[in-house]
Amino acid sequence: MSTTSDLGTHGERIAAAYLTDRGLRVLDRNWRCREGELDIVAREGDALVFCEVKTRRAVGFGHPAEAVGHAKQRRLRTLAQRWLAAHDEHAPDLRFDVVAVLVRAGRPALVTHLRAAFS
Repeated sequence: MSTTSDLGTHGERIAAAYLTDRGLRVLDRNWRCREGELDIVAREGDALVFCEVKTRRAVGFGHPAEAVGHAKQRRLRTLAQRWLAAHDEHAPDLRFDVVAVLVRAGRPALVTHLRAAFS
């Protein structure tokens, strides 16, 4: 992985596999609109889950999940509204999760899944 973009793509693949292994069904990945991008949209039972994936190689600048601040949360809420308007998916519950992926040299990635990280 030579670039930040490669690292992010790698982390999103790890996160999608992690979520799928835990029973979530991935509906969309890297969905884009004018306001930005949703990393993963999934379904878990009656819930639509909008997942933000943050990937890092180290925690020198904090844990990857800490990168999802208030401004990012606001943007993700807007993106979720845009995604819902563009797709024929309905669910009684909507949830925002953060999946933090810490890629470690020579060892498996460490995945932290924060369910309902914000509302």
